[in-house]
Amino acid sequence: MKKGTIYLIPSVISPDTANQVLSPQVVDVVKKTTVFLTETIRESRRFISSLKLGIDISSLQFEKVDKDTADIETEKYLAPALKGKNIGVLSDAGCPGVADPGAQVVRIAHKLGLQVTPLVGPSSLLLALMASGMNGQSFAFNGYLPIDTKEAAQKIKQFEKTSRSQNQTQLFIETPYRSDRTLEILIKSLNPNSLLCLAKDITGTKEYIKTQPVNQWKSHKIIIGKEPTVFLFLAP
Repeated sequence: MKKGTIYLIPSVISPDTANQVLSPQVVDVVKKTTVFLTETIRESRRFISSLKLGIDISSLQFEKVDKDTADIETEKYLAPALKGKNIGVLSDAGCPGVADPGAQVVRIAHKLGLQVTPLVGPSSLLLALMASGMNGQSFAFNGYLPIDTKEAAQKIKQFEKTSRSQNQTQLFIETPYRSDRTLEILIKSLNPNSLLCLAKDITGTKEYIKTQPVNQWKSHKIIIGKEPTVFLFLAP
């Protein structure tokens, strides 16, 4: 029996941008898929509904896979693919498997001998890197900084040291309600000559991407608010 395919389906990273950022292949795969593994079921339902494909959402099967999902549960959710059923993997925003628990699904899919097919779509990390003007040959995504301010500052200095010694761009994300705090810590902790890029609401109507030395950010502070933001820096 031919096994099904695991499709990694990118979603939008800013509302109402599907026509601009998603390929026709994404729409075609969503139309033909009835089983989805997703980080947040509500977000995935909303995303599919927003595509206006005439799909009865109640007829679709959704299974939640997040950082707390055990491997044995994920294997169970992938079982239909062993019998020929295609399965879609959805992230809350952007590309599954990149800074996303979908990576767990992909790892187990490979273990089970299933074909994994990534589809073209927006990644805030790569789009921010592209627009930053920083080193795209060597870069590291570091996830979230520690919540504690002192620990966050220590981490920033540690990554800045790596950036300087390896000419490596450092990337971070943050929960929206802590973005302004994170920007403040970065400005205070980084060397004044280090380049700092702020990339918020990428692909959205409030998109703002700016790279400048930290000492210029000190006199050019902005309010990020709750817009999704990627932070990047490169030490000289």
